Amino acid sequence: MTPQGTALLHDNALNESTAFTSGERDQFGLTGLLPTAVETLDNQVKRCLMQLTKKPNLLEQYIYLNQLADENQTLFFKLLSTDPERFLPIVYDPVVGAACLEFGHIYRRPNGIYLSIEQRGKIREVLSHWPVKDVRFICVSSGGRILGLGDIGANGMGIPVGKMQLYTACAAVPPDGLLPLLLDSGTDNESLLADPLYLGLRRKRASAKDLDTFVDEFVDAVMELYSRCCIHFEDWKGTDAVRLLEKYKDKVCCYNDDIQGTGSVVLAALYNALKISKGKLKDQRILMFGAGSAGVGISDMIVSAAKLEGVSIEAARDQISLFDVKGLIEPSRTNLEAGQTHYAHKHAPTTSLLDAIDSIKPTVLIGTSTVGKTFTKEVVEAMTKLNQRPVIFALSNPTEHAECTAEEAYTWSEGKAVYAAGVQFPPVKLGNKTYLPTQANNVYIFPAVCLAVYTTASKRVPDELFIEAAKALADQVSTHQLDQGLLLPLQKDILKIEIETAITVAKKVFELGLARIDKPADIAKLVNASLYKPEYTHSKE
Repeated sequence: MTPQGTALLHDNALNESTAFTSGERDQFGLTGLLPTAVETLDNQVKRCLMQLTKKPNLLEQYIYLNQLADENQTLFFKLLSTDPERFLPIVYDPVVGAACLEFGHIYRRPNGIYLSIEQRGKIREVLSHWPVKDVRFICVSSGGRILGLGDIGANGMGIPVGKMQLYTACAAVPPDGLLPLLLDSGTDNESLLADPLYLGLRRKRASAKDLDTFVDEFVDAVMELYSRCCIHFEDWKGTDAVRLLEKYKDKVCCYNDDIQGTGSVVLAALYNALKISKGKLKDQRILMFGAGSAGVGISDMIVSAAKLEGVSIEAARDQISLFDVKGLIEPSRTNLEAGQTHYAHKHAPTTSLLDAIDSIKPTVLIGTSTVGKTFTKEVVEAMTKLNQRPVIFALSNPTEHAECTAEEAYTWSEGKAVYAAGVQFPPVKLGNKTYLPTQANNVYIFPAVCLAVYTTASKRVPDELFIEAAKALADQVSTHQLDQGLLLPLQKDILKIEIETAITVAKKVFELGLARIDKPADIAKLVNASLYKPEYTHSKE
């Protein structure tokens, strides 16, 4: 039954505001509650665009857009669809990073579910308070490692909210089945604990043992309440992220975007980089500068992809070396994490990246360190001396954390570098050529994979789905774009790109026998039939 009067205007999924017709205003008790004019959705979008120009900075635009999402979901997604290249960086990275730092200060209204470790024993009851009973995706963060910002506790809720918005904005996943969620087990961030406006649990983070008990109860409750739900782990501390994914990936429908999503988008960029450098995946020597969950996740994804091409796991791992804050990972290193030990190859210890490059002679250098300016001129020149077309991915974000900028990579390599970054850099003009830097952004991958999971009701989300997504994404880059240095498609076409990718991934779901529905004659038709469209259901425009 449709709500009446102000209750309808306060329902963001049903509210059409000034687009309600005169007849609908009489029908739903809205007459007098709205200005007289009856507008189209397109006219409402024009007003929003005008209002955005009045905002003094990007953070204020972020606040405006999220308030719009709270008030009128259809208008919010329609607005985003008019210019994805403009709006995606505002509702998510990089502006979401600034928003998370200010989360307790700019808070307007609750979004999603907050679960406190002090609620153990009644997690199912708390989850059941969410009004939607067919939740299909939960994006859950512990706030333990948000972007390159570290532990920001409950302020990290901005990430699940933003990720859920990207599901719909980029891949048209219906928003009513999406639930942002924060698991609050405290924070070790002293400045937050001292902030009177901090909204999270005021205590130090729980031990790994207590956290695991908390997560166990959460996962059990999700599976009991929402039988077809997929759990998206997002921005957990590296050790927690790797451990929890390993624990649950073969038991429930879940994935970790920082590990698998990052690995997939980097693999897509690497596939196209190799088209430029004329190399084969099995022949690459890869040096990973950063050995946390992202670095290990990318490495594992490359190994999985090489295995599908007939390379043994051992041989694939032998081609990848990891370098972290303590230097090159090799057998003499102690206290290595489980995921890192696979890449501890026999090698002389070194804390010098230049020495490691000189010894290993990598064809590919990938940065996930979150330490800016570490790919120095000497590093880029060393890679260029070793390779005719050195592949250099500086993936850390926000911008100030990038290992090197696009301009630096192209300039120091004299235009030879095949470059990608974790943030979007502007075009670089060098001599008579203009290079288009690639942003290796997970936004190209996880919404498409989730649309495939949604439409097929997949039981699991294995690496094979992310590898298939990487191939489908890479194939959508033209030869002309590759000539300009672009390794991934342009974000202005994001919806078309993701739907095409999702169709390919959905086919793989059926091929692997993971679908919980019968295989249709036309998988593309199945995917397209499930798409959310930002259109009003009541108004006759």
